[in-house]
Amino acid sequence: MLSGRRLDLLDPSPMDIEIEDIAHGLARVARWNGQTVGEHGFSVAQHSVVVEEIAAHIRPDLEPKWRLAALLHDASEYVIGDMISPFKAALGVSYKDFEAKLEDAIHIRFGLPVKVPADIKKLIKQADRACAFFEATQLAGFSVEESLGFFGAPPPGYNLIIDPQAPREAQDRYVHRFHVLSEAAGFEPVAAAHDTE
Repeated sequence: MLSGRRLDLLDPSPMDIEIEDIAHGLARVARWNGQTVGEHGFSVAQHSVVVEEIAAHIRPDLEPKWRLAALLHDASEYVIGDMISPFKAALGVSYKDFEAKLEDAIHIRFGLPVKVPADIKKLIKQADRACAFFEATQLAGFSVEESLGFFGAPPPGYNLIIDPQAPREAQDRYVHRFHVLSEAAGFEPVAAAHDTE
């Protein structure tokens, strides 16, 4: 990693994981395999910030630690990339086990429980699908009807206009959100007064 950490992919240690490495990688991984309109690809980093925002819209009283879990929901992709769901399924159980080990190490590193409660996982998945709806219709050439069929309707009262960010901007925004939420959850000392909104 650029931080100098050496991550053992078969047995990832939480101590070899740094948020800056995650943000750097995710800001350079494009959703939709880069097959989107615009000057920049829509990065997994930007997607993750939006998913956290949507999760908080759906459940306004969501605890900061679960908002942090939403932000980190695709963090393993800083190493393995963003594979489309059908391809993940084709790779089978060994891929899922590999991804799960990395996700567990990331959660341990940043103070989150390894196993996220089922209702929180469901909420994050709902927010993830809502973000995918907007991405599909605005960036990937899907009609609204197609997107509704694949992803369902976004939550009432939430609208999003996507403007894909340059990698550095997406990276910086991701790191900023991480620190705001980590401080609000009590996982790191408060450096300055931040609002979780």
